[in-house]
Amino acid sequence: MTSDPVSPSVRSTAPGIEIDLARQTLTLYPEDATSSISYQISTALNGAGERQSSGCTPTGRHYVRAMVGDGEPLNTVFVARRPTGEVYSPELAGQFPERDWILSRILWLCGLESGKNRGAGVDSFRRFIYIHGTPDSEPMGVPRSHGCIRMRNTDVVDLYGRVKPGTPVFIQ
Repeated sequence: MTSDPVSPSVRSTAPGIEIDLARQTLTLYPEDATSSISYQISTALNGAGERQSSGCTPTGRHYVRAMVGDGEPLNTVFVARRPTGEVYSPELAGQFPERDWILSRILWLCGLESGKNRGAGVDSFRRFIYIHGTPDSEPMGVPRSHGCIRMRNTDVVDLYGRVKPGTPVFIQ
């Protein structure tokens, strides 16, 4: 995570999140708009795209529609947005090698552009596109997800504490 001064042109859009697929970064422009906070992320191995079942990360304008995991311990395991009662560990991963681990917190995204990331066949919300935690053994800065935006667990908990439902998200 790094902090940088925010340019005047960005202050007018704060608070908001910008996801840069080429750089594999998520930048938060907080409410106070005095500085931005950047995190390394991992987006889809299949690249950018909006089609249902594509395994791609959707682009365009979104917003945080729902937030899941408030108060849960770091590395809490979620399945279908519900805590399983498990806490991720390498031993647990060994027992379930097929799982796509969703950990710590979930920010569930909803598209705002009809026909692009909202609506039949392209709907980010119905595709269950999240910003979520992932095992610390997973690399950041490298596309590896199944479509979601993966973050380090401490980073997603930090981000979760700084945003609220309705926060704009732009993925480019």
